Amino acid sequence: MLTQPSSWLAAGLIITSLTWAQQGDPQLAGTWTTKSRKVVTGPGFYDPVNEKMFEPKLTGFSYSFTADGHYEESYYRAISNPGEPNCPKGLIQWQHGTYTKNANGSLSLTPFGVDGRQLMSDPCNFGNAIYTRYHQFELFKEYAVSQDKYSGAQRLDLYAFDGSPLNPMYLAYKPPQMLPTMTLNPTADATGSGATKSTGKVKRGLDDLDLGIHPDALNREVLRKAREGPDADRWWWVGVGLTAAGAFGYYCF
Repeated sequence: MLTQPSSWLAAGLIITSLTWAQQGDPQLAGTWTTKSRKVVTGPGFYDPVNEKMFEPKLTGFSYSFTADGHYEESYYRAISNPGEPNCPKGLIQWQHGTYTKNANGSLSLTPFGVDGRQLMSDPCNFGNAIYTRYHQFELFKEYAVSQDKYSGAQRLDLYAFDGSPLNPMYLAYKPPQMLPTMTLNPTADATGSGATKSTGKVKRGLDDLDLGIHPDALNREVLRKAREGPDADRWWWVGVGLTAAGAFGYYCF
């Protein structure tokens, strides 16, 4: 049983902990992207109304943050295949949710679980890409916002839970370029932070957005179709023709 002074001390520690746990950080506000600047969050990456994802021209990733504790992220990865160098994989991932700056300076990113999407292309094994829901809690041990000494641009460095650094990102937009900071595709059994039943309201809000649909839009089935192999019959006849031409030239000349 706690004595009165001990109770006051415990209450003080709880209040201090709550005070230091900060929902959002104004210096993070904006859209940040890696050096290629081809992967950016927002409607140009994922269209939640039509369930479409857009393949960037180059790989990279992007994070957007609001000052009041919301985030969005977009990833486009190429996965090498040492066993079959001609069969690389492609991975597109998108999710959003809320983030918290913890007392120790780390960042906790908690996604809206029903909204995240992943599109994986494995053209050597599947004719169409695999489209699934995706959500992944993230913990960044620390982060730093600074001015890049070479370019002069605002720079964000994130460090994974084990302290390893991610590729640096640079400020692309402020205010951030993001989709609405609410659950966009709620399900009947969706629970927890961000879940909502007002699907009509959400859809109307999305319909008002310029989703930036462009000719490279990818449907839910296909990220990249497997390249068709060479037409063996056609090349066989080409070979026969060239052999015949060579023989004709040899005997005539």
